[in-house]
Parts: sequence; C-alpha cells; structure tokens
Amino acid sequence: MTQAIRLIVGLGNPGSNYATTRHNAGVWFIEQLINRYKGELRGEKKLKGQLAKIILQDNEYLILVPSTFMNLSGESVIATMNFYKILPEQLLVAHDELDLPVGAIRIKQAGGHGGHNGLRSIISSIGNNFFRLRIGIGRPLDNQQVADYVLQPPKNSEQNEIHTAITQALIALPDLLTGNTQRAMHALHTDTKQEE
Repeated sequence: MTQAIRLIVGLGNPGSNYATTRHNAGVWFIEQLINRYKGELRGEKKLKGQLAKIILQDNEYLILVPSTFMNLSGESVIATMNFYKILPEQLLVAHDELDLPVGAIRIKQAGGHGGHNGLRSIISSIGNNFFRLRIGIGRPLDNQQVADYVLQPPKNSEQNEIHTAITQALIALPDLLTGNTQRAMHALHTDTKQEE
C-alpha cells in the first residue's frame, strides 16, 4: 500500500516579527507536531527551508517549514519534493484559513487557493492535488483589511482555541498519514465548530 502522506509542510512567514501572527498557524501546528514526536528542525539552504524527520507507526515522515516568505512557499516545497521524489498526493500542507471560524480544523484534498498566498505559490509550482489541513482563524469582524488581520496576533482566547484545535488535529493525524482519510475527516469535521 502506498504511504498516503510523506511530507508535512507548515506555512508561515520567517522571523520573530511574524512568529505569533495568525498567518503562522501552519507553523504552530508543526511546532506541536515535532514536539510530540521528538523531531528537530534543521536549516537546509538548498531546500529553502527547515527540515525535520519524525517516526510515527514505524513510518518516517518529512516535516518542512519554508524559510521563504509566504508568497514564495512553493519554491521550498517543490525543491523538497523533487529531492525526495514525493508526489503531490503525498503532501499535507497546514495553513491558516479565513473561511473557518476560530478553532475549527478541516481536512481537504485539492481545490483552489482561496486567496491564500502560500497555497497560491504551491499550486503554481506543483498543481493542486495535495492535502490541506485548514486551521480556522476566522475573518475580521469590522472593516479591517484581511492582510492586516492575518499579520496580527490573535486574542488570547482565540489563541487558546486554535492551540486546542491543533491538539485535536494531532490526535487524528495518524489516520490521515496512513491513508485512513475518511476516519481522520470524521474525527475533525464532527466537532462543535461549524463552517460559517
């Protein structure tokens, strides 16, 4: 049986100025993931990112955080996929999602970029047939521009909801990684957070 997922990517912007912003929710997921499975990110210049390896259920998985800014994420992803001979359908990308309420998490395969610059860059590099772990950050309630909203830290209560959701996603992750996509989706999509 083909291993469903081989590479897990967390999207965000590099540098301490962006580390706590909503747009880095994908990186928060990676941080919790490697902490749980004792991975260690190391800089890989030729791959334009930080790379780690974890072992889960006797399978090895590559973990990538691009070192580029969000709109160039595809450069790091395609370099890593080419080097390790990974297919698009073996890729899982964790990213912030405006179209989900804060603390909701959904799994999706294929589809468009929905205005997300990181996804746009990846799709332009490898096509759209990859898995996404969509981490809900909600939309701004007032007239605040989306660009400003995603580049600001969430409120403390929102931060707690997002991190709780990421913990739930880590529980469902083994099913997704080993090909039991429907079970993983069921676990995450039947929570109390509904799409708006």
